[in-house]
Amino acid sequence: MQILVLYFSRSGNTKKLAEAIAEGVKLAGDVQVVLKTTDEVTKEDFLNSEGIVAGSPVYFGGMASQLKDVFDRFVGVRQKMGDRVGAAFATSGDQSGGKETTMFSIIQALMIYGMIIVGDPLDATGHYGVSCTGAPDEKTLENARKLGKRVALLATRLRA
Repeated sequence: MQILVLYFSRSGNTKKLAEAIAEGVKLAGDVQVVLKTTDEVTKEDFLNSEGIVAGSPVYFGGMASQLKDVFDRFVGVRQKMGDRVGAAFATSGDQSGGKETTMFSIIQALMIYGMIIVGDPLDATGHYGVSCTGAPDEKTLENARKLGKRVALLATRLRA
């Protein structure tokens, strides 16, 4: 089984969160993780994944156009994505920079793809996903690992 961690990152902060989420997926056991940028991802990555964790920096309160473009280009596989697990993460340059609205824009796209949405676990923050302002600190990286592990475990249970 495979989980896709998909992201766009200009400064490297979103990439750091994506890498920690990928580490968390690996903690779930016999689950493969595919870590890809918006430039690298393919339709096959979507179709072969039982879960997708997508992340973006905040751009005007929503996901970056590069991530939105992926959802737009792959809309043809939407009917095949139902009942897979989806989750979101975001980074911003300002404390009140729109991380939650960005995660909701990603969640909205995942829901339109028919996916089952999960937030980060209660022992992390228990909210919409993982986010941070600027570079992620160790606590945020640990929460990212917890989100990755949660998505992988839930996808494994649903597949069974």
